[in-house]
Amino acid sequence: MKNSAENPKEPEYEVIASRLKELRKQKGYSNYEHIAFELGMSRSAYWRLETGVNFEMKTLIKICKLLNVTLEEFFKGIDVPTTK
Repeated sequence: MKNSAENPKEPEYEVIASRLKELRKQKGYSNYEHIAFELGMSRSAYWRLETGVNFEMKTLIKICKLLNVTLEEFFKGIDVPTTK
């Protein structure tokens, strides 16, 4: 398995991670530890999501449900960088 230095994060993951953090704060979760608890996740597992780690779609759906945000609302306005 490659370490993070050998396997850089995809730009899309970074954008999604930023959106997770933004929505968490908008919904009143000032600390990632609180939302991790509500989701039944470890703090480190949730922290990884907000740092751009790849994760399963079912995790994103669970987070959106907790935050009362649709997937459409989640992705609205996200400008995913394109590679050339």
